[in-house]
Amino acid sequence: MIRDVMIGDVMIRRMARSALVAACLATITLEPAIGQDTAKAPAPIPQALIDHQPSISVTKQAGIFGLHPVEYTATVEEHILKGPDSIPNAFLVTIAYVRDGVGDQTRRPVTFVFNGGPGASSSPLHVSGIGPRMATRDGGIVNNPNSILDATDLVFIDPVGTGFSRPYTTDIGKDYYWNVAGDVASVAQVIRTWLRESHRESSPRYLIGESYGATRIGEILQRQKDLRFDGVVLVSAVGGTGGGDVAYIKNIPSMAVSAWYHEKIPRNGRTVDQVWAEAINFVKADYIPALAKKDSLPPADKARLAGRLSALTGLPAGLIEQKDLRLSAQDWLLNILKDKGLRVSNQDTRATGPLALTAEQAAASSPAEGLGGTRIGTAMQAPAIVPGTEPAVTEQTPSAVETYLKLDLRFRTAESYRSLNLDINGFWHLGSGSNIEAAPGVAEGMRENPKMRMFWIQGYFDLNTPAYGALYSYEQAGLSGDRVTGVMTPGPHTAFATDESKRLLATALRNWIR
Repeated sequence: MIRDVMIGDVMIRRMARSALVAACLATITLEPAIGQDTAKAPAPIPQALIDHQPSISVTKQAGIFGLHPVEYTATVEEHILKGPDSIPNAFLVTIAYVRDGVGDQTRRPVTFVFNGGPGASSSPLHVSGIGPRMATRDGGIVNNPNSILDATDLVFIDPVGTGFSRPYTTDIGKDYYWNVAGDVASVAQVIRTWLRESHRESSPRYLIGESYGATRIGEILQRQKDLRFDGVVLVSAVGGTGGGDVAYIKNIPSMAVSAWYHEKIPRNGRTVDQVWAEAINFVKADYIPALAKKDSLPPADKARLAGRLSALTGLPAGLIEQKDLRLSAQDWLLNILKDKGLRVSNQDTRATGPLALTAEQAAASSPAEGLGGTRIGTAMQAPAIVPGTEPAVTEQTPSAVETYLKLDLRFRTAESYRSLNLDINGFWHLGSGSNIEAAPGVAEGMRENPKMRMFWIQGYFDLNTPAYGALYSYEQAGLSGDRVTGVMTPGPHTAFATDESKRLLATALRNWIR
């Protein structure tokens, strides 16, 4: 028997191991998307969906993580969501891994993990990052020795419209979940429910979010203040979106190390770290002051700076002068290997493809549009990876994850697993008071919670969310001091893409959590 208990506007109905139990939820108002006709009658929901019972699977697993043998329980679970009319309108799926044999769970950390998009499932961090199993290039699933399950329990969250999670109609997704407030409300409530029903309210708790997932962390800290966290991890976060010349400032260090990688500038024995530091020193000491002068910058100074930018970025000084010293990511991506007939990926600047794209390829590489017709920027771009150069996870993950969840973890669903749902990007609206940068929300959360710590991870070879953009936003928000630490990785936007980065980041995260 199912007993529904309704408090406020949203309810999640959850199935425990032996029975279905009701969940009492805090009041949440799901903000309608911008431009939504709130007077229109909602589309009818099929009765079969209203009557849908949540699916859950619980299996026992084991692996070796960080050289430690770990036995754990894997739980894949649907959480039924209800709208203001008390009618079920969506379900959200979580994949939880909890270590067995822990004496005092109040001291055992638990980490909630999601990716970005905002139409991305948790699969990149799940099966190509820190989860106990990982996808292989041939579409298989194997043990992930770099999982951090030895240090913390892990709960991977697939927001509505991603993974197996679904709104009952597309209109419901657009009206209630594919905007900042609705997305944050549903994710936060699932976290509350998991903590309560797993009796883990006293456990140390952390959030890990990649790309727009880092933005989601900032919004959770601002909008869901009853949820307290011991720490947050921002992976490939967006920054430098404040307008004006910041849009150009944030690109220069990533362009410099990428030009170094492609040997479009002399290496002269320099490491990537040295080139990065040189570029940042130039940006702070010379570039920012020069851009601030705008039209009053003397022509001789402009020519000199164009020459220095050319020596850093590998682009011709004449082109840089023509661009008034302001280079966009596309300027660099389309010109740096133009002499070879190649273009470069914005998500991994080491990856290349043909400069001339078909109309279909060009459309797939274009940034998504949103916010009522305003370009939503690098945090929510459709992946502009040149066809043929995608990291393996984008091609191999969907079937590998679906097979793993349905066969290995025995989760029953008629849905197919959507690793990336680009439709959500097109429908997405920020809403009032929202910010696509994580920094303001995290700074507010850390001011209100003096015990909360922050860890950031950025890749050198990422022009989708350039690392210096995030670091600049952290500086501007006052995120510094011994509570803020981070690491630059020798990788792309998908920070855990290589075996080297997996090892590096797993060690860093274990040490930070402990």
